[in-house]
Amino acid sequence: MYDAIILAGGQNAEPLRQVSAQPYEAMIDIAGKPMVTFVAEALAACPQVGRIFVVGPARELANCALPPSAVVVEGGRTIVETISRGMAALGHEHKVLVVTADIPLLTPEAIQDFLAQCSRVEADLYYPIVRREYNERYYPGTKRTYVRFREGTYTGGNIFLVNPAIVPRCMAVAERIIANRKNPFKLCCLLGWNFVFKFIFGRLTLAEVEKRVAAMLGITGAVIESRYPELGIDVDKPSDLEMVRSMVSMSMKYEV
Repeated sequence: MYDAIILAGGQNAEPLRQVSAQPYEAMIDIAGKPMVTFVAEALAACPQVGRIFVVGPARELANCALPPSAVVVEGGRTIVETISRGMAALGHEHKVLVVTADIPLLTPEAIQDFLAQCSRVEADLYYPIVRREYNERYYPGTKRTYVRFREGTYTGGNIFLVNPAIVPRCMAVAERIIANRKNPFKLCCLLGWNFVFKFIFGRLTLAEVEKRVAAMLGITGAVIESRYPELGIDVDKPSDLEMVRSMVSMSMKYEV
């Protein structure tokens, strides 16, 4: 069983500020509930998940209807500081799920599949990717950041399985990777010019990136290919929010 950390401290900035006055992204309303609630409920419904640490604005989060297994922890000023506070709250160094609060379509099935694949390989950090075909099949018209590899075209997920012991020594590089996560070219520049050329000509392989990132961070890493787009459908612009609200509303009608 794994504990989970939800990163819920991100401030609501442009362009989402245009459609929601909430000061924090995690608190943006979807079908009458804060966005973070959907993520917490998906984690709580997964049999492999134990405690859930929701790290962000404690006062605001205290008013959310979170699952009984959820514990609110005051977040930091940056995403890296928020991650550190979540790790400190664990009280152990067993592998932990780290999830962003802006993927409200996340499902227990997607989490279970990700963890099942992670269990087949030993690593310090597991990162999911989803083929473009899956995103466009299940969520047509949704705009995501894609990267073309030799094996295919992928987008990244917003859920990670992490060995807490690696976090302190990885923070400096991790902060640069997080800052450029929406810009594939800049990420390749961090990896080196050889990667830039291979990226431009579509010759970069998943194994090469996996090996290079692991070397940069001084860890072992594993790229997990998932067939669940919900791991990476994040809400970071008005069109995303509109689509998610529509999907949730449709789902609620079917349940009734």
